[in-house]
Amino acid sequence: MFKINSIKKADTDYLKIESIDQKSHALIYLSNGGSLQELVLHKKKIIHQLTTADYTTSYASAILFPFANRIDKASYSFQEKKYTLKVNLKEENNAIHGLVYNKKFTLKDKEITQQQASVTLVYSEQNKAQGFPFIYTIELIYTLTEDALSLTICITNNDVVSFPFNVGWHPYFYSSNLYNSSLYIDSSSKFSFSTNEMIPIKTKDASIHKELQIKDRFFDDCYLLNTDKMVFKTPDYHIQINSSLEKNYVQIFTPSDRKSIAIEPITAPPNSFNHKLGLGILNPDENYTASWKVSLKSTSHEN
Repeated sequence: MFKINSIKKADTDYLKIESIDQKSHALIYLSNGGSLQELVLHKKKIIHQLTTADYTTSYASAILFPFANRIDKASYSFQEKKYTLKVNLKEENNAIHGLVYNKKFTLKDKEITQQQASVTLVYSEQNKAQGFPFIYTIELIYTLTEDALSLTICITNNDVVSFPFNVGWHPYFYSSNLYNSSLYIDSSSKFSFSTNEMIPIKTKDASIHKELQIKDRFFDDCYLLNTDKMVFKTPDYHIQINSSLEKNYVQIFTPSDRKSIAIEPITAPPNSFNHKLGLGILNPDENYTASWKVSLKSTSHEN
């Protein structure tokens, strides 16, 4: 059995979904774009709040829409018209991680059964934002079971014109020992980035069909996946990340504190508003849905 509590502390509104035995829980911050700031499964810390970086710079667990990662020089063209977004990564003169990471979502619905609990959050954009003057609604459905959490993102175009988009999620997965952790992905293509602006300039062959031992490596890389799953192993737990999509990309990033790794499922590589790779177009009254699931496969005492 599960329970759902609404909690308000200072200027922060958040939801706590928790199993009655307190072995599994999820903290979702409504004020920070409906982001999942903590996930514990069977008493194993899977996702944690970063203490070395503020949310506005780390984007920890942020929902990334209408674009994931960077837009070169914060500008793009769509249907023969040029748009200029706000620059929120000033050192690179780029726009990054979309427009909803700092929006306040509201609780639309919740459901509790013996096996799981879910919440539906919603944000409706009624204003025409700089560089993305379109009206839309975004719904997030978080579902927690004893050994898994799923996130479904549903976008609705409420405008009278089409708009470009891609979607992503920016979770940081905790590890008590990142050096002895590993990541399995199946990929044949990796994106090569410009040195200073981290904008992809070309793809290159990168056959990876095995576990990547993290060791001392630092990642800030984007891959096109051949499958809909990834596996992350730490000394304390193993998880599998699955996608509902046919075509999947992932951005991998290691922060300097070496206590976690960002494994970011995305529907398009950075700067897709310009190079168009993976770019979606949503027509008036159309919907788009993407889902990702994090499943606990084993813990250290089961290995």
